Amino acid sequence: MFTGLVEALGEVIANTPQSTGARLRIHAPDIVEDAAEGDSICVNGVCLTALAIGELAFSADLAPETRARTNLSTLKPGDRVNLERSLLPTTRLGGHILQGHVDGVGSIVELKDLGEGNWWLTIEVPNELERYLVFKGSIAIDGISLTVASVEGCRVGVTLIPHTWAHTNLQRRVIGDRVNLETDVIAKYVEKMLSHISLPKH
Repeated sequence: MFTGLVEALGEVIANTPQSTGARLRIHAPDIVEDAAEGDSICVNGVCLTALAIGELAFSADLAPETRARTNLSTLKPGDRVNLERSLLPTTRLGGHILQGHVDGVGSIVELKDLGEGNWWLTIEVPNELERYLVFKGSIAIDGISLTVASVEGCRVGVTLIPHTWAHTNLQRRVIGDRVNLETDVIAKYVEKMLSHISLPKH
């Protein structure tokens, strides 16, 4: 489990194709200092298992499903990624509940400077995710917990405060870039439960 509060920016060292999937290696000294092999680390919103941990970097295997459903397959050496270690029972839940299970990939259609370090970001989301988006609800974009500020069909808008802009990889994004999306898991459970409720006929 994760909170969507990015702890550090990592830098991709290698993204090496394998017979199935790929192996990603990330320079992340702040993250690996207390990491153990097998730990879960969220990379751009994707829960990955840390392997081959060194003093400054760790690796993670990308399954074919992960490559197909996220933007991790497009990462190349030098790219910056958002990183978060898994939630501890003693940690404050400052963002919202994230599983690191990406629902789909959206694309940036607007990135507007609002002044004083604030930015407006608009994402085109897949049609099947639109029903989970509500005004003032939560969404994770590349693993960042953000509040939905507008919903217009399949376009969702969020405001980025100066801290978020300065401490995540969104400052390097441009229009057209693809981003990983995870919607609120509570909405999915509610939808599932309601689908089994039979309303009385009048």
